[in-house]
Amino acid sequence: MTIKTKENASMLIALLATLIVTGVLVWAKMPWWVTVAVALGTFILLLLTALFLIRKYVAYKLRPIYSIVSAREVKTNEIFSELQDKRVEHLGEELTDWADKNDREIARLKEAEHFRKQYLGDVAHELKTPIFNVQGYISTLLDGALEDELINRKYLERAEKSIDRLINIINDLETINKLESNMGQLNRDTFDIVALAREIAEQTEMEADKRHIKLQVKGADNLPSPFWVQADKHFIGQVLVNLIVNSIRYGKEGGQTRVRFSDLLDKILVEVEDNGQGIAPEDQPRIFERFYRTDKSRSREQGGTGLGLAIVKHIMEAHGERITVRSIVGVGSTFSFTLKKVPLKALNKQ
Repeated sequence: MTIKTKENASMLIALLATLIVTGVLVWAKMPWWVTVAVALGTFILLLLTALFLIRKYVAYKLRPIYSIVSAREVKTNEIFSELQDKRVEHLGEELTDWADKNDREIARLKEAEHFRKQYLGDVAHELKTPIFNVQGYISTLLDGALEDELINRKYLERAEKSIDRLINIINDLETINKLESNMGQLNRDTFDIVALAREIAEQTEMEADKRHIKLQVKGADNLPSPFWVQADKHFIGQVLVNLIVNSIRYGKEGGQTRVRFSDLLDKILVEVEDNGQGIAPEDQPRIFERFYRTDKSRSREQGGTGLGLAIVKHIMEAHGERITVRSIVGVGSTFSFTLKKVPLKALNKQ
């Protein structure tokens, strides 16, 4: 008999005691019916007594642990009552689950604390550079360069550029904060995603021309297209702006950027593809983190805040969707996301 429960332990104690009493009665040559009656009574009495005492002992030992688990003072009688309907090993499983849950919570808090420290460090680092630049330009002007017409305008323009960068960082941080605070408060609307993409492509055409990059929106020849979605038009426009502008800034000069659409039954797949420098495999899992850059020096030269893809990720998560990337170094990158499709039949009824 394996001793895994309080019932088995009680039965073993009662059985051993009964064997001893029976042996004594047999040795004393008592009548068989007396021996059987005494043995049976001994077994039942010791079984109940042992079971009661073991429960009391286990309840007493478990009381401090349960007080910690439930964050209150637990009385021994409470645990004793619970033990009457529950095996000890089940209590062990409960305590193990509680310990595992607390371990996971501690790990989550440590990760959140690490992320907070890293985030604050990144914000300080990103703000420090333009602030020091502005301070340096103004100090130089105050030290006498203000009177030099060849220098003062150039330094003021550089200071303005650094201030613009500060404003962009603060605006992007504010956007992320709003998205995190109001994840469910989207102004969902029904709109033609192809028409929106073409509108944004036209707005970024001048920037693309500077690098001789060809912009293509491949969805439908005529508008309105069959690619209608239900989403927050303003935020989805922001997603497209970030992805298209990134493909222009970090794409290959003289290359191309294509925006494509596919019908996935209840979803519309949107892909922004370029034939630029691509993203290294080790960088791909982290490109949606705040302030993470694959090429930090080049990113700052291009005027990026390092928050664009983090904003894209937050917007897609607010819509209950995901943003993914496929990329090969030297070949190019494709960013993909899906949106809820609105059937044409539903549009005709409106």
